[in-house]
Amino acid sequence: MESNLKRCLSYVIPCYCSAKTISSVVDEIDLTMRKMSSHFDYEIVLVNDGSPDNTDVIISNLARAKKYITSVNLARNFGQHAALMAGLKQTRGDIVVCLDDDGQTPADEVNKLIDKLDEGYDVVYASYPNKQHSTFRNLGSRLNGKMLVSMLNKPKDLYVSSYFVARRYVIDEMLRYENCYPYIMGLVLRTTKRICNVPVNHRDRKEGESGYSLGKLLNLWLNGFTSFSIKPLRMALYFGMVSAVLGFLFLVYIVINYFLNRGTPLGWSSTTAIILIMSGVILVVLGLIGEYVGRIFMCTNSTPQYVVREVIKGNDKDE
Repeated sequence: MESNLKRCLSYVIPCYCSAKTISSVVDEIDLTMRKMSSHFDYEIVLVNDGSPDNTDVIISNLARAKKYITSVNLARNFGQHAALMAGLKQTRGDIVVCLDDDGQTPADEVNKLIDKLDEGYDVVYASYPNKQHSTFRNLGSRLNGKMLVSMLNKPKDLYVSSYFVARRYVIDEMLRYENCYPYIMGLVLRTTKRICNVPVNHRDRKEGESGYSLGKLLNLWLNGFTSFSIKPLRMALYFGMVSAVLGFLFLVYIVINYFLNRGTPLGWSSTTAIILIMSGVILVVLGLIGEYVGRIFMCTNSTPQYVVREVIKGNDKDE
């Protein structure tokens, strides 16, 4: 017998410079949920990640106007993943839906992800057969995917995007991570392996441009492999061992060559090249170790994931 109890969906949307788009995203969610009202209640959590425009005013007004909307204004820009963690903290739903603020991720296709979740998966990511991002952003996504495979053991056939649904227990487990530098994909991958994809449409961006610059993408990848993997340290160890073996073999070659070809001068250029190469290797390894140690220091120093300036929950009356 099918239960008459409605499940609750929690939508979490990190917002950055989305004053012109977030209202239409909320409207699309409202329209979609009216069609699904017999099965679900819902709430929407909007997180302003230190936007320089008036996004904070827009989402605050939405929260005051609609009882099921919560607006969270962060004290400064902490990044998309920290903003997501701040939003997840406010949710109460049985299923959590994370999507973008620019309208490119189709909220009206959320039922496809939920149906797949009901097949026994814990997390379902949207995949895009025809992705509408810029060439630079697509390249960044591909590099990020390869990094996840090599560093975090992501299945090669799994596409990871910012549009996904997850069960409550997965979200609760993710929220146990309280250190700085959160990385959503790493938190998901270390929680469950029951993850899959569902293809959905990907729309053109209507306003503005992606907030991910090259620097932000590099910082995101750095967060991923230094916060949730020690493989870079192991790679540095193996690289150092290989370099030492090659250096020893080269030394043997120089000695043998000297005795076989007596009087052959030892080349200063090859010596200089070896010194430069080994010095570069040492500096890279030291820098990598320093990055890990620095992050350990930041965590022990209780550096926050995010700082909330204001939370406004929807009013107690109907629209």
